[in-house]
Amino acid sequence: MNTNAVPAIELKGITKTFGSVVANDNVSLTVRRGEILSILGENGSGKTTLMNMIAGIYYPDAGQIFIDGEEVVIRSPKDAFKYKIGMIHQHFKLVDVFTATENIVLGFEDGERFSLKKSAKRVKEISEQYGFEIDPMKKIYEMSVSEKQTVEIIKVLYRGADILILDEPTAVLTPQETQKLFGVLRRMRDDGKAIIIITHKLHEVLSLSDKVSVLCKGRYIGTVNTAETDENSLTEMMVGKKVALNIERSEPKNPEDRLVVEGVSCVSREGVKLLDNVSFTARSGEILGIAGIAGSGQRELLEAIAGLQSLSAGDIFYHDPKTGKVEDLRDKTPMQIRELGVRLSFVPEDRLGMGLVGNMDIVDNMMLRSYRRGRTAFLERKKPKTLAETIIEQLEVVTPSAATPVRRLSGGNVQKVLVGREIAAAPTVLMAAYPVRGLDINSSYTIYNLLNQQKEKGVAVIFVGEDLDVLLELCDRILVIGSGHVTGIVDGRTAKKEEIGLLMTKSASAHETEEKGGAAK
Repeated sequence: MNTNAVPAIELKGITKTFGSVVANDNVSLTVRRGEILSILGENGSGKTTLMNMIAGIYYPDAGQIFIDGEEVVIRSPKDAFKYKIGMIHQHFKLVDVFTATENIVLGFEDGERFSLKKSAKRVKEISEQYGFEIDPMKKIYEMSVSEKQTVEIIKVLYRGADILILDEPTAVLTPQETQKLFGVLRRMRDDGKAIIIITHKLHEVLSLSDKVSVLCKGRYIGTVNTAETDENSLTEMMVGKKVALNIERSEPKNPEDRLVVEGVSCVSREGVKLLDNVSFTARSGEILGIAGIAGSGQRELLEAIAGLQSLSAGDIFYHDPKTGKVEDLRDKTPMQIRELGVRLSFVPEDRLGMGLVGNMDIVDNMMLRSYRRGRTAFLERKKPKTLAETIIEQLEVVTPSAATPVRRLSGGNVQKVLVGREIAAAPTVLMAAYPVRGLDINSSYTIYNLLNQQKEKGVAVIFVGEDLDVLLELCDRILVIGSGHVTGIVDGRTAKKEEIGLLMTKSASAHETEEKGGAAK
């Protein structure tokens, strides 16, 4: 690790506000060449806003930015490139029908006559120097997510960047792709580049970075050497208090088949297969995890069970614990399926677009789901009010009162209301999709423990999550889905992250070959 006397970047007293919201409050930090710095913080702690000011997307209201000891003014991304700063955003900005090389050189002027052949050769040289795997002539629409990310990184290197900022670079990668990316970043560090990574994944911070700077609610908390810290002390810095980072996983008691899914397939309106011959069983008193790269069919699978997605083939049988009867859910409407106790809590990116009414308060949103209209002209408000207050207290929902309109709550608090409401309905099958997306660590662990409580009450819990570490710590079994196929079901207690990563990337053709091989046996 290099410790040059003059930092590559130094921020002093950076402040940025949006209306009455203070995104960054008097933040100061430094990054040196030959160093990987992680910027760690919960969602909404101001990490991306701070980096967007270095990249020229926002302009600070107060404070100074120094590059190599000289004060600079960065008013646009063009200015940032002048100072050799390149930012790789979470959402890629690539032209699908262009090749890797065409995207990399797009908008770049070096005063020389453009030659695609010459540019492709330069792309190849950069790839070889740092260990990227990329075909310079491959079209973007033919690429995997990690290849697209590689194009974005090479794009800033091609322009001569030696200060790189990566925003949540592993959010869409499998464990294997993450390891490859980390290898590349270490080689760049050894080449003397200054690298900043925005993240909220503690284990990645510890395995990759040299130093960690922590932000909490827009304020700078401090910087520590990675070698001298651990997950618990970083969490304490992020959250401002001690948090117990352990999920209590109990053994399933008397598991019984609750939901049996057999050969389920469904097709989109355009004729694309969304699910292909999916079969599994969810049992009472057990948490079944669902892992897969985003968009592999997780959403469609849960919607099919909830009656919101029509099937082209297959059956879904529900073993009703109250009557002992086996019900075929394909015959039922979404409302009938809900009445049986099969509940779906889906936390989408647009939390208010799905399942909550923004202008209604928390109590009224409880009534939407849990209470049906009775014979009386007036709805009984006492029970939902108690329920709303219980959820606010248990999940620490930050709100002036239960009468506050839901649209006034932050995204994370809206989410707690969404998940809490489904749990409050006392389901027999609870499907929770991305229930901790965007939540702080404290709230995430509250929700994991709530799911565990449901499991202990004999509920069959189906949990779709993005973090493999959590899936392995929380779930009894994990079903892996890839391109609409089930590529494997593993034991949550004994499976390894790498094994799940391989199953996530297993192609449909490999799956079919395996099936034919199995049939031949």
